[in-house]
Amino acid sequence: MRPPSVDALARQLAATGLPHPLLVDVARQAIAADDPESAPARAAALASALLQPVVNATGVLLHTNLGRAPLAVHHDARYANLELDLRSGRRGSRSGHAATLLARAAGAEAALVVNNGAAAVLLVLAALAAGRPVVVSRSELVEIGGGFRVPDVMAQSGAELVEVGTTNRTRAHDYEHAVAERRPALLLKVHQSNFRIVGFTEAASVRELATLGVPVVVDIGSGLLDATTPWLSGPPPGWLAGEPAARQTLAEGAALVTFSGDKLLGGPQAGVIAGQAGLVARCARHPLARALRPGGLVLGALQGVALDYLRRDGDAIPFWRMAAVPVATLRARAEALGAGAVVDCLSVPGGGSVPGVTIPSAGVALDGDHAAALRAFDPPVVARVEAGRTVLDLRTVAPDDDAVVARALASL
Repeated sequence: MRPPSVDALARQLAATGLPHPLLVDVARQAIAADDPESAPARAAALASALLQPVVNATGVLLHTNLGRAPLAVHHDARYANLELDLRSGRRGSRSGHAATLLARAAGAEAALVVNNGAAAVLLVLAALAAGRPVVVSRSELVEIGGGFRVPDVMAQSGAELVEVGTTNRTRAHDYEHAVAERRPALLLKVHQSNFRIVGFTEAASVRELATLGVPVVVDIGSGLLDATTPWLSGPPPGWLAGEPAARQTLAEGAALVTFSGDKLLGGPQAGVIAGQAGLVARCARHPLARALRPGGLVLGALQGVALDYLRRDGDAIPFWRMAAVPVATLRARAEALGAGAVVDCLSVPGGGSVPGVTIPSAGVALDGDHAAALRAFDPPVVARVEAGRTVLDLRTVAPDDDAVVARALASL
């Protein structure tokens, strides 16, 4: 039997909504495989690989595979004063809006925004310590997701790594000895963002290191702006205990802090350098700063988040809105779904933030593994499977998506 023409088969797939050139590719692949009947499935697979909204029912609030912090961004097709000073009519700075607001919220003299957290560390080291020693505790030479290793980033920056202390204990005098011997450019502290060392441990405080006469740079990683969480109506959540915050770290004597925009900050993917104005300015002047700078869409979204913090409106930030929902409210929503067994469960912050910490939650559970079927729903619902059950944790599901979850469960 003669196979259909590529164009005819591609036109049969028009209802998928994919552009015709992509449907032509799918048709050619199906015909080359001597299986024209597979063309619809191939087109569906291609469509599912494209970026699209999903319902996060995993209970991981900052799910790296799902884009970390959810954020609504609405941007009209208009120009913006990205690098224009409207008062003088002259060229302005990209740091004059979002970065300035974040500096104010963090209690810093100045701030600079780059495209992610790793870029923030790289730029600080390249601008302030290229060709010179940087002292780091052995317990903080970490690797986080995606193969990001502190020693590798330091090597790329041109800084020389000087290790001090041991895996579990590093004291202030370890740094003091290195300062006397090596005359380093910086002392670097790195948050152990996705693991904890417990037991016989010790770490030098920022306050102790700030007395040694060398600028202290602290990568706090997760982007908690203020440990007192003034944007929430009640006291700081218990699960935040011990998490380093930008305002307090700077107050303890750090010259600079670096952190991500899409973790506990709850904004878009970005990296922030905040602290002493002179050091921030040196980072901004470095050639890498231009290569690592974000675009106007990211800066606009970050400005919106910074304004919410300054208004102390945590409810306007989706991450904090989800994190603060009472378990009783989640349980009532689970009961209203009318499918599966209502269960208590545990959410996690995720995204390399607050490792080992859980947040009480509630959701529904079904016997068996239904994860693949839920992901195939439109829109996809991403759940987790544990102990032979499929669990849908409602802490990470927006209330407006409860109806979607109900339809997905009914489809099973």
